[in-house]
Amino acid sequence: MGLLERLAMDKEEESKRSKGQSSAAGQREEIKADPYKEIKEKIFERVVDEVKITGEEDCDMQKVREEIRSVVNEVIESEAQYLTRNERNIIVREIINETIGFGPITPLLQDPQVSEIMVNGADQVYVERRGKLELSDVTFQDNNHILHIIERIVAPLGRRIDESSPMVDARLPNGSRVNIIIPPLALNGPTITIRKFSEKPFTVNDLIRFGTLSPEVAQFLKACVEARLNVVVSGGTGSGKTTTLNVISSFIPHDERIVTIEDAAELQLNQEHVVRLETRPPNVEGKGAISIRDLVRNSLRMRPDRIIVGEVRSGEALDMLQAMNTGHDGSLTTGHANSPRDMLSRLETMVLMAGMDLPIRAIREQISSAIDIIIQQSRLKDGSRKVTYITEVVGMEGDIITLQDIFLYKEDEHDHTRHHSGELKPTGIKPKFMDKLMKTGVVLPSDIFTAGF
Repeated sequence: MGLLERLAMDKEEESKRSKGQSSAAGQREEIKADPYKEIKEKIFERVVDEVKITGEEDCDMQKVREEIRSVVNEVIESEAQYLTRNERNIIVREIINETIGFGPITPLLQDPQVSEIMVNGADQVYVERRGKLELSDVTFQDNNHILHIIERIVAPLGRRIDESSPMVDARLPNGSRVNIIIPPLALNGPTITIRKFSEKPFTVNDLIRFGTLSPEVAQFLKACVEARLNVVVSGGTGSGKTTTLNVISSFIPHDERIVTIEDAAELQLNQEHVVRLETRPPNVEGKGAISIRDLVRNSLRMRPDRIIVGEVRSGEALDMLQAMNTGHDGSLTTGHANSPRDMLSRLETMVLMAGMDLPIRAIREQISSAIDIIIQQSRLKDGSRKVTYITEVVGMEGDIITLQDIFLYKEDEHDHTRHHSGELKPTGIKPKFMDKLMKTGVVLPSDIFTAGF
């Protein structure tokens, strides 16, 4: 069954459901009643009959848009000549969004200022702009309308979502990450969370322009990656970990073989020799799942020069640490944590989740010998994202892993505006791995570590 035919069936189901709505729901629908509903239904019937879409990859979408526009104009000329040009354009846009886009959220996906879209049921769609949440004026007709858009997202990926499997992680064609959860787990109705990614990957110059890091820090991180140090980017949800990981990954030389491992492929590397691996959820029978840990183990047999794990959450941390300790230097990953010290504690917990009965001291020795640098990223109250710590893992003192901050974010105490101002400055401490940088031929300015406080 074609896309338009499925949409037509969904429209019929929606009309049947609308007859049985409660009076309260009816009042809510009346408030957001569509003034063009009747004419759009007539147009849609014509589109279903006359515009054939066998698959978005197999047909010229620009030609499809022109065909839809032609149908819209014909129907309006014969039955609704009173509509203004602006109203006609609105109808054309909505019909195209419903047939070959992602419905009402299509304009939000196309808005470069929107970084996140959160659909909390049919009547509530929030967006994040410049780090701040705000309620948009976008709504869906009802929950069935959302389910249709969800099906449009997951079907091309071979994923399934229904009452027996009500959660899914997916991605849009442009690489944006999507999390979906539906009733009975989501009480507000089908819920969609979209983390948008720039179609053109951010560069280190973009992060400097945003104030995420300074030119000196960028130079330092480039040296660390070129010298094959193992790096962990830590931070909270939405702090920009993946973006920073993607940027520092761009420092990897083009003559190295890179293997990336992710739950949903998000990294956008420009190097030529990149092998991208992605986990697989269980099938209908609950079998066939491939985890990040399985992929990390398999990657060791793929002759990688660098292993990049999108995020460590569980027992794969043990395999990642072992890889870092057994010749796979220069590996990169991210993890959720509130500080560099907290990242180490979380790594200990994740290693224990691997099911290995290891003493804490042995785990800490693995961590201290594997990881060289922790980059802590935070989202501040004004919505800006900053690198707040660059911390070296020095080694062990007794049973404790010792850390030292190389760069530290210092807020401007004299700034009383709503926006945070500050700077990532050197603490005056030279890292212990300077000898390693020198052996690999990496040269840094002599004053890069001069204390800035």
